[in-house]
Amino acid sequence: MPFFSHENLKLAYLDEGEGEPVLMIHGFASSARVNWVSPGWFATLTGAGFRAIAIDNRGHGESDKPHDPEFYTPQAMASDAVALLTHLGIENAHVMGYSMGARIAAFMALGQPGKVRSLVLGGLGAGMLDGVGDWDPIADAMLAPSLQDVTHPRGRAFRLFADQTKSDRLALAACIRSSRPLLTREQAATIRQPALVAVGTKDDIAGSPQVLAKALANGRALDIHGRDHMLAVGDKVFKAATLAFLQEVSGSV
Repeated sequence: MPFFSHENLKLAYLDEGEGEPVLMIHGFASSARVNWVSPGWFATLTGAGFRAIAIDNRGHGESDKPHDPEFYTPQAMASDAVALLTHLGIENAHVMGYSMGARIAAFMALGQPGKVRSLVLGGLGAGMLDGVGDWDPIADAMLAPSLQDVTHPRGRAFRLFADQTKSDRLALAACIRSSRPLLTREQAATIRQPALVAVGTKDDIAGSPQVLAKALANGRALDIHGRDHMLAVGDKVFKAATLAFLQEVSGSV
């Protein structure tokens, strides 16, 4: 993977295809390859004539992994995404985030609206506004000596995922403690880019996509039927709806 530097961190990214750029921001404990390449998003987007770009967030994938929680605010990670566009000479892009990446994308649109043409917010709905429950057990799970020591169901699921992706668990523990600030409804109302909010109907983390879509100035909701938080990201209905949305807002239709 190529790299660029921002705020003294070395950050990895992928960049394939030609056409209007779509910047993808992955979720917690994931990476560009796990979140976007393996489920087929790069092939889907480039095959439809878009330029597919994805960042490994700080603390994840092949990017640098500081262990201090202050590095992991959504505003800081959004600034990495903006810096990547600058590095690539891209004035603005469609921005797609999943789970934590959706929160980062929203804060990017809030802080640098000129960089964001449209938003696809996957795996996070009302939870962006009202919270998604207690995630401290996930930080505890990352710091536990082994998976066998984790009994909290959500903590165990994310610890298993982190182990499968061979992640730096100290970095992830720091990240989960600082990456969860909420978006107020007043802030959401100022995000005026077209936005698609997509959540699996069996997702017990994200919250209602309709609630978040209604709070946004120009949002619409998509139910990804029969999918939970982990499986919705690669769903064919999600892909088809995203392509239709991107084609609509890019003027390709």
